[in-house]
Order: sequence, then C-alpha cells, then structure tokens
Amino acid sequence: MRLPLPQFAHEHRHPDHIAEVIETSTTEFLAQCLDPEELNFPLMPPFGSWVKSLDEESGNQIYGVVYFATTSPIDSVHRARALGLSLDGLREQQPQIFAMLKTEFRAAIAGFCPHVEQQNGSRRPTGIVYQYIPPRPPQIHQAVYRCQPSEIVHFTQQFDFLRTLLQVPGAPVDALTAAAIREVYQLRGADHDWLVQAGRTLSVLLKDDYDRLRLILSQIHP
Repeated sequence: MRLPLPQFAHEHRHPDHIAEVIETSTTEFLAQCLDPEELNFPLMPPFGSWVKSLDEESGNQIYGVVYFATTSPIDSVHRARALGLSLDGLREQQPQIFAMLKTEFRAAIAGFCPHVEQQNGSRRPTGIVYQYIPPRPPQIHQAVYRCQPSEIVHFTQQFDFLRTLLQVPGAPVDALTAAAIREVYQLRGADHDWLVQAGRTLSVLLKDDYDRLRLILSQIHP
C-alpha cells in the first residue's frame, strides 16, 4: 500500500508550489499534487498548462506542459466507489476520503533555462531559453511549481516547443498542442502576430498532414 506524501506546514509553502516529482525520465516527469490547506481535493492543473521544476545538479529550471492528470485511491488495490454525496456531504460524513485519494499529473518536458551561481551561493536565471530536452530531468522529490505568466511569455518567444509537443508519446498530441497555444495566446493578451507565427510553424511541421493541421487550428479559437 502506498502512503500519502508527507505534507509540510502550509505557511512555508509558496502559493505556486503545487506538487512533487514522484517519477522522472528523460522526456517527462510524474508529479503528485500536494494536499490543500482546507478539506478538499488537490487542485488538478489544467490540460496544456505550464509547470516547472529543478535539476539541482545543473541548476537548470525545467519547463513542462501538463498532458495527463488523474485522481485515484492511494491504495492501488481498492477502487473508489460512488457514495452519492455532494462535496459538502463528503466533508461532513466522509472526511477521511480526502486523505485516501491522490491526484497526479504527467508533464512533457518542453525545454529549460540555465541558472548561474552567484557569490553568495544562490542561483540566478540567465534568461536564456533552450527549447529542447535538457541533459537531465528534475530529480525525484523536487518541488513542482505553476509557471508565472511572464515566464511562459518569455519561454514561448520561439516556437520549437511545438515540435516537442507534437511528438509526446502516448498523449493526445493534437489537443495538447492546441491547448498550449490557447493558453499562451491568452497570456500574451491575444497577441495576433504571435498566433499567426505559431500557425505558420505548425503548417511547416505538419506540411504533409493537412487534416491534422486543420484539426489543431480548429481547436485554438482565437
């Protein structure tokens, strides 16, 4: 039986600190969401949203896009069953339910930003973005954070990340690519020029598959 993650004092947790890496590989990582302060289910990050974690050895900030999320029992032997209660009813009659379930998500690694070490031992981001697989993924038990809008805008100035998203194994890549573009477009304040450039990049990447290109573009809804 798997035990729930130990939860640290909430007052010491950054508001964007939403999860912890529990499985890691070259191209993606699996994270378990941390329990909220109130009696509730952990907040599941949206499909196509951007998260980040750290490779402490190199200091690289790793950026990923959420492509799968699930809530399931911590005990993998027993399945959850319908109780016929509202969320408030669960809190009143079955509060233990919240401790018996876990929320996890997978994020495809879209690139990284290196950090430089300062004289006081801290690390400062260089501002340089690389939109390819980093030398190492984030280590297990590293914190996972929601990305700030400014970080996403900075990261997506170039469009090589679209090729990565179109090649995520086992993911609904067309829907994922469209969802990521929609979020960036909104964060950029409906930047039409950026959206046109993203569409042109897709047309090059999918030049031999017009049906897929049309499907992705139809899901963006500018």
